[in-house]
Amino acid sequence: MLSGIKIVSFTHFLQGPSATQILADLGADVVKVEPPQGAFERGWSGPDAYVEGVSVFFLLGNRNVRSMAVDLKNEDGKAVLRRLIDDADVLVESFRPGVMDRLGFGYEELRETNPGLVYCSLSGYGSDGPYKDRPGQDVLIQSLSGLASTTGPASVPPTPVGASLVDQHGAVLGALGILAALHGRARTGEGTRVESNLLNAALDLQIEPLSYYLNGFRGQRSASGISSPFYKAPYGVFATADGHLTISLTSTDALSKVLEEPWFRGIDPGAEYAMREEINARIAELLAGKTTRYWTERFAEFRIWHAPVNNYDDVVADPQVRNNETFLSFDHPSAGPVQVLAHPIRYGGKRPGIRRLPPALGEHTGEVLAELGYPAEEIARLLEGGAVRG
Repeated sequence: MLSGIKIVSFTHFLQGPSATQILADLGADVVKVEPPQGAFERGWSGPDAYVEGVSVFFLLGNRNVRSMAVDLKNEDGKAVLRRLIDDADVLVESFRPGVMDRLGFGYEELRETNPGLVYCSLSGYGSDGPYKDRPGQDVLIQSLSGLASTTGPASVPPTPVGASLVDQHGAVLGALGILAALHGRARTGEGTRVESNLLNAALDLQIEPLSYYLNGFRGQRSASGISSPFYKAPYGVFATADGHLTISLTSTDALSKVLEEPWFRGIDPGAEYAMREEINARIAELLAGKTTRYWTERFAEFRIWHAPVNNYDDVVADPQVRNNETFLSFDHPSAGPVQVLAHPIRYGGKRPGIRRLPPALGEHTGEVLAELGYPAEEIARLLEGGAVRG
């Protein structure tokens, strides 16, 4: 769907590469500009997760892109990049605010030679303001945004979510902004600057609880650690005899039937939030006596919203997950067989596949230069002089 759209990517970590991968999955030609030593994610991976020396962190966010290694401090390298950008539809960068301007690749400068350029900046906090120079990293933003303060029971410290969901949501918002700007350019012929940042992404994830707060509701974390600060009981995770079961948005009258406990019938629906700790305690006592399978079958029989709490073994084997073709497998020339998450959306009943494997550093430098019209002898000179790396 994005065939013919050329994107130059100055991105690293997760937010930026994931945003450009979304667009590359859709057919855009994404050229990832890396320093001669390689992007950060080539040499880092969460729990030191490397497959035959290749970073899983790099493999999960850089498919369907081309790699071009350029020395940003070399004037010949900068000249190559200006030529590349002048031919591009989109530039995406995830440096700290001001870095691209100091390098000579700020939006105002580039729009003079490419007025149709969509220029997307992905940052931690935004391009201005008192926090613009702070390090923008997922768990820091979860804390600053209030997200961690609403997670976990009241008896333990605030708890970050166990995934980089802010990074990923920031990536999706960045891709959304780019697509909107491209649509606008198709009507006006003019490019624009798009900005997405992790702080806004974290707050956007909290659209519901923050709206409650802004309108006078002050939720508190549950003492039992089961319910959300913002929902009446029952809502949350309960231990069974051999695992855990989540119950969501059902009446205490329905609970009285499925649990065969008359006590629930006497609760006024208007008191289900105020009485959530007592309700939680009674549910917990009853569910602990039988297995997750028993309760799953019984709750299904009574059509009560529920789900078992799966670990990743369960998730990978889940029949709906498998049906949705959630995972993408490929053979990497260095890492060998690799599995990652596929593009999350279907188009015409199909998910986009993989056209290009996550590239080696500078794998496409010569190819991109040739497409820009550089003759072979000039490409050789640039490689020999260190302006670019192949």
